[in-house]
Amino acid sequence: MTDASGRWRALGLLSLSTVLILSLWFSATAVAPALSTAWGLSGAEAAWLTSAVQVGFVVGALLSAALTLSDVVAPRFLIAGSAVLGAAATATIAAVVQSLAPAVALRLLTGVALAGVYPPAMKVVAGWFSGDRGLAIGVLVGAVTLGSAMPHLLRWVGGVGRPRAVLYGAAGLAVIGGALALLVDRGPHQAPESPFDPRAVRRILGDRATVLANLGYFGHNWELYGLWTWVPVFVAASVDAGTAGSPSLPALLAFLTIAVGGLGAGAAGYWADRLGRTTVTSASLVVSGLACLVAGVVFGGPKLLLVPFLLVWGVAIVADSAQFSTCVTELAEPGYVGTALTLQTAVGFLVTVGSIQLVPVAAARIGWQWAFVPLVIGPAIGTAAMLRLRRRPEARKLAGGRG
Repeated sequence: MTDASGRWRALGLLSLSTVLILSLWFSATAVAPALSTAWGLSGAEAAWLTSAVQVGFVVGALLSAALTLSDVVAPRFLIAGSAVLGAAATATIAAVVQSLAPAVALRLLTGVALAGVYPPAMKVVAGWFSGDRGLAIGVLVGAVTLGSAMPHLLRWVGGVGRPRAVLYGAAGLAVIGGALALLVDRGPHQAPESPFDPRAVRRILGDRATVLANLGYFGHNWELYGLWTWVPVFVAASVDAGTAGSPSLPALLAFLTIAVGGLGAGAAGYWADRLGRTTVTSASLVVSGLACLVAGVVFGGPKLLLVPFLLVWGVAIVADSAQFSTCVTELAEPGYVGTALTLQTAVGFLVTVGSIQLVPVAAARIGWQWAFVPLVIGPAIGTAAMLRLRRRPEARKLAGGRG
């Protein structure tokens, strides 16, 4: 098998694995309405079914970064073991949990497990691709996007009112995904496993160009997970304010809004390799930032207006995601790329806890029509960071000198 065919095989297997494993992320979020009714949860309490995963991911990622696990342990074994741990936590919620506190604890554990999936997967992809790296990581992030949407699809096809079926389904998919990850070995461009170095994190934090790429990612994540978590509720409220729809419509539109981002991630990766990463990320941030404001205008309108708007937002809000990570693979110290990616995602997902909790608070004060307005802060900060990175000499390392 040639290197060319081998890298696309590796990307295909790892992408499929990621789709299946990442179905764990929003598994409880998708069934939050049913769990809220059964357990008597408020909107703020239900938000912790997602926020706990974000916090757990941050904890797991910080531990992984501090111990440089992504650069010490073979990624395929780390991914497979983490998938099984997350699946077990999710299945336990379905089997025995009847209240919020143990569910939050298990969701926290799920987040810790997922920290051993996403960053190592990006490292593996970077190891297989030198040219077309932006496209390759874009495809992987597209897989993350589709995987995040999967629980909404499971709910739409038969999980409305059946939260256990959705949770068990996501757990089963994750186990299969972990098994697939074992089939993907280290690529020719991946540095060998590095020794533990407690100073690696300090060097990463001291690199100005990497910090700017991370700021872009943090602003992006602030908006992304605020939308992904609350788009089903926004759609339900919008439908109620307009014409009647079926009970499963919010689940379907939530799935489509999140899943369509996979197309945006892949396309943006292709163009970022040719036009420059700072150009593509800035354009994507501007479009998605404007959507935070336009959402209030289309709220309660006809589906012929609402649906295309959500699809455009779903594409734009994810299009830039992979490119922030690709920037890190091009800017960071080669022997500790895994640690740099893990650190980026750790802080990025810590930021999301704030936006996830803020959206329902804003909705309680100004209504769901304008609840996404506070999310525009993230794209504004991210755009400023990427435009500044574009002016730095290190930008020549990005996208083959295109910036």
